[in-house]
Amino acid sequence: MAGDITQRARHGTTLTAGSSLAARSTELRGFQEVQRLAYECAEAVAAQLRAGVTEREAARMQREWLRERGVRDWFHMPFAWFGDRTAFVNFKIPLQFFPTNRRLEPGMPFILDMAPVYKGYAADVGYSGSLGLNPVQDRLMSDLRPHRELILGQVRERRPLREIYENVERLMTRQGYANRHRAYPFGVIAHKIDRVKERRWSPTAFGFGTRSLKGLASDALHGHREGWSPLWSPYHFSDHPPQPGLWAVEPHLGFRGTGAKFEEILVVTDSRDPEESAFWLDDDLPHVRRWAEENAA
Repeated sequence: MAGDITQRARHGTTLTAGSSLAARSTELRGFQEVQRLAYECAEAVAAQLRAGVTEREAARMQREWLRERGVRDWFHMPFAWFGDRTAFVNFKIPLQFFPTNRRLEPGMPFILDMAPVYKGYAADVGYSGSLGLNPVQDRLMSDLRPHRELILGQVRERRPLREIYENVERLMTRQGYANRHRAYPFGVIAHKIDRVKERRWSPTAFGFGTRSLKGLASDALHGHREGWSPLWSPYHFSDHPPQPGLWAVEPHLGFRGTGAKFEEILVVTDSRDPEESAFWLDDDLPHVRRWAEENAA
């Protein structure tokens, strides 16, 4: 993990001026807990995938695993993409993102994506893997590491989100890859997340939790008045410095029908200390451990 959360809070890492340090520390631990739970789910489900499993079955496995552990609400329901769908090949409309009857085959890449809400805290994670060896996706995953470093460094420099997006895309082009997060609605590489009020009944609409969508819409309205957006995109409405808060960031590479990405929480604060102005919530995540092992090899 990139530093102890409590220590960060003690050194003034509040997300907004005037926030209680103890409250912020508790909040960050809550978001860290649900993010780790989601990645634990991804690893558990990935270990159970076998040839013949469909995307719909993989999505259901994620839902059931999380519900068994107390998840009752979602930012969005779990997704699963197999084969060339990991690179969003020929995706034209939002309905194509939903799980299908595509079956997993040996050597095929997959991506699991889930956004649970747990104890009122939300996370949104993406986990890339393959059924057996897939050298192309392995290379994509290794080449995602400099994107994580670039994003953090330029957020700390307070560059406009639109400019950072363009620089991430330039890096992908230099690496020989296609930018597949361009295929997401509004072409987003990230979106803000926040607390969600806990209720017994947790309705969804079009695969998204209605309370989470309501919160995002409220952020969008508030941000519009102040000149910022909760969506990090290549468009003019993201032409502003990073806004304090928590951002689910997901750079997504594509190469000849194979895709790979990670998705995790980036914390942005109003601290004047560059290192405390932005940091990844947790460095003890599967893709980060993978890169550490590659370095050690």
